[in-house]
Amino acid sequence: MTSRAAETAARVPLATIAREWSRIGITGFGGPPAHIALLRRLCVERNSWLAAGEFEDGIAATNLLPGPASTQLAIFCAWRLRGPIGAIIGGICFILPGLILILALSVLFLAARPPLWVAGAAAGAGAVVPAIAITAGTGLVAASWRRARSAPGVHVRWVIYLAVGILAGATVGAYLVLVLLALGLIELGFQHDWRERPPGAAMSVVVPFLLPVGLTLGGLLAVAWVALKVGALSYGGGFVIIPLMQHDAVVTYHWMTNSQFLDAVALGQVTPGPVVLTVAAVGYAAAGLGGALLAVAVAFTPSFVFVLAGAKHFDRLRGNRAIQAFLTGAGAASIGAIIGSAVPLGLALTQLWQLGIVAGGLLWLFAFRRGVVSAILLAAAVGIVFALLGAPLPR
Repeated sequence: MTSRAAETAARVPLATIAREWSRIGITGFGGPPAHIALLRRLCVERNSWLAAGEFEDGIAATNLLPGPASTQLAIFCAWRLRGPIGAIIGGICFILPGLILILALSVLFLAARPPLWVAGAAAGAGAVVPAIAITAGTGLVAASWRRARSAPGVHVRWVIYLAVGILAGATVGAYLVLVLLALGLIELGFQHDWRERPPGAAMSVVVPFLLPVGLTLGGLLAVAWVALKVGALSYGGGFVIIPLMQHDAVVTYHWMTNSQFLDAVALGQVTPGPVVLTVAAVGYAAAGLGGALLAVAVAFTPSFVFVLAGAKHFDRLRGNRAIQAFLTGAGAASIGAIIGSAVPLGLALTQLWQLGIVAGGLLWLFAFRRGVVSAILLAAAVGIVFALLGAPLPR
C-alpha cells in the first residue's frame, strides 16, 4: 500500500465503511450501473478517498474477473481504504441488504400455496424475465466489441463466439460453462505467441473449474456446487448464470418448477444488490434458509478471494494479454448466452397472457428505454389484475 493509501486508510473508520456500503446496498436498485455510480459518488466525488483514475482502474480490473463485477468493485474500494478487514466489512455490508430482502420475498413468492395476488404478481413478474435477458445481453455488446477491436483479425471470431453463445444459452443448459471456457481458450490459442511460454496465467484461472464438472452431487453439496459455478464462472455479467441455474434448479435437481425459477430471477432483478443474489432464492427452494445462506456464502466467496489476493496486482491483470484474449472469447460467448437464455426462459411460460407481457416488456425496455425494476413492477401489477380477473396461472 502506498503512503497516500495508508493516509487514506487511517482517516476512514471501519464504522464509516459499514454505514456507507450498507447504504449503497439498500439504495442500489438498477444493477451494476447504479452500483458503480453510487460508489463513484461516494469514493471519488464526495469524499475524495480515491482518485478518479484509480477508481476507473478498479472498474477495468474487476470487469476482467469472473463473478459479479460491481460487488468486486465494492470490495476493492473498501480494500483500498482499509485493507483486508475493510474489504470484508464493505463487501458484506454491500451484499446483506439485498440478501435480507430477497429471502423475505422468497418466503412469500415461493410458498406452496401463496395468496392469489402473490401468485398473480409472480406470474406477471416472471413473464417479463425473457425480455430482461435480451436487454441485459444486448446492453453488453458494444463494450465487448470494443475490446475485440484491439486484437487484429478477431472480429469474425467474435461474431462466431457470440452466435455460439446464443445457441449454447438456448440449448445446452448445464454444459454452458464448458462452452464458455472452451471458446475463451480457443481465442487464447489464436492470440498467444507460441514461441513464448504457454499461457499459464489464464489457464490457472479456468482449469481448476474444469476438473469438478460432471460430478453427481446431492443435498447441500449440490447447492454449494451450483453456487460455486455461479460465483466463479459468470463471465460477462451476472445474468450469464441464469440458463446454468435454470437447468440445475429445474431439470437436474428438481428444486423448483420453471415458473418458480422465473419468479426467483425476477426477485433478483427487483431487489437491490447484485443479480447473483438470485442464487439465494434457488438455495432457499432447495434447502430452506440454510440452503440460501450456504448458496450466498459459496457464490460470493470467489469475489472476496479474487480481490483480497489480487488487488495489489490489478494493474498487471489489465495488461495481461493472455487474460484479455481469453475474455475476448469467453466474454462474447457469455453475452450470447445471456441473449440465448431468453429461449428457455420464454419456453417456461405456460399461459398465453404471459406472452403479451413479454412483448410489452420488450417495448418498455427497448422502445421507451425504461428501467428493469419498473418493468418488473409493472408486469407484476398486470399479473395481479389477470389473477383477480380469474385468468389461469402457472403451476
